Amino acid sequence: MVALIFAFELLVYGVGFKSYGAHAIFMLPDTVHKLPQSERFAYARLLAYMTRVDNELTVEEMSMFEQRLGTALLSPKQRQMIREDLKSPPSLEECLDNLGEEAGRLALRDAVLMAASDGSVDEDEREALQEIAEHLNLSPDSVNRLLTWTVEGYAWMQAGYDLLNDLSR
Repeated sequence: MVALIFAFELLVYGVGFKSYGAHAIFMLPDTVHKLPQSERFAYARLLAYMTRVDNELTVEEMSMFEQRLGTALLSPKQRQMIREDLKSPPSLEECLDNLGEEAGRLALRDAVLMAASDGSVDEDEREALQEIAEHLNLSPDSVNRLLTWTVEGYAWMQAGYDLLNDLSR
């Protein structure tokens, strides 16, 4: 579970989001831990790659990364290798090498969440997400659909936060 410090509003073409400074808790039902070890490692490497696509590593991205890394149930040695990838990311091709179908879809979903976690999805992030979707032979609108889902999810979390605040009045 990770505390995120904003809610999103979809802007032009689903590329940008606006930050409102609210707190939300985000938790995903998951199957990452059921993947084979090599695919969990590839999943985590892809997320490490995504944290650096825009040449920034924000607190929100790092928080999301650590939360998702926890679901991968990697060995301490593998976790250390992934943290090294944060400093010197592998190529996207290297990250995609050992991803199976399910691991790839989960990695794309979580890559979208990571890209959006700092409040915006820039062109470099969007291009990387599109390359991942194409590598996985997903439908051309996959990235847009996942971005819409992300916006709706954060709006839902914001509505819950607003409700809790309203209950305390």
